[in-house]
Amino acid sequence: MPSTHRPDYQIGMVGVLGPLLVWLLSPAAATDPWSTATSPAPGPPRSIGGYSRGCIAGASTLPLEGPGWRVMKPARNRYYGHPQLIEVVQRLGGFVNAESLGELRVGDLGQPRGGPAPSGHASHQSGLDADLGYALGARAPGDYWVPMIDRKAMKVLPAFGEAQLRLVREAAMDPRVDRLFVNPVLKQALCERAPKDPAARAWLRRVRPWWGHDEHFHIRLACPTDSPRCAPQAPLAEGDGCGGLDWWFAEKKRRDRQAARDKYKTSVGERPRLPDECDALVSPPPP
Repeated sequence: MPSTHRPDYQIGMVGVLGPLLVWLLSPAAATDPWSTATSPAPGPPRSIGGYSRGCIAGASTLPLEGPGWRVMKPARNRYYGHPQLIEVVQRLGGFVNAESLGELRVGDLGQPRGGPAPSGHASHQSGLDADLGYALGARAPGDYWVPMIDRKAMKVLPAFGEAQLRLVREAAMDPRVDRLFVNPVLKQALCERAPKDPAARAWLRRVRPWWGHDEHFHIRLACPTDSPRCAPQAPLAEGDGCGGLDWWFAEKKRRDRQAARDKYKTSVGERPRLPDECDALVSPPPP
């Protein structure tokens, strides 16, 4: 299982609501230098530290809309990232547009200078993560994301069709993408629907099962070559990752899953110690 990914919008809310409310109501929330930064740090792009313990200098800004994509909830001010991340999102929007699939609805990327956000994530800190909606189709006012699974029955809904499969496959095939997180039910569906030829399903290796992610998927880029202080995750195991899904569904693994999920929820409210290089991005200049 991935070790540094954290829940995004829906998953784990019960577990993180208490720490989150404490944080939001505290004086620290109003003065937190990461969430109150309004613009990227100057200089060349550099992702620093880990996905859940890092920051970014020289971030680029994703336009709020373009051919095939639209940023949802722009008031969150989380549409910044390494230039490669911006390029990947725009390329996926271009794919959606060129294939007449509708509109790619873009959720959070990162804050202007990365770092921990006061709500929603523990990852997305180094400018290399983005949340993208599965739902395509025509623009609908107020429409954010649409569930792709029946959460009670743990079954795929008809909304997850060929267009969604093509979108996930296109994202996973980008060589800059290191991992792509989806709900375990959707990972299982992708494994079943992909061609049997190993070469034609090699992209599945990057598609990783994780809690939540039934309304959106999460792309995570590998550390860019211009960022020597970026901390990568461990390499993925060989294979398409379809053979290890029993852990997510087997009744005999229920207690193990619950223990892992509880640990995972607890970590969401933590405020990590960031690399020393990050301090300079939000510290006032000396007099």
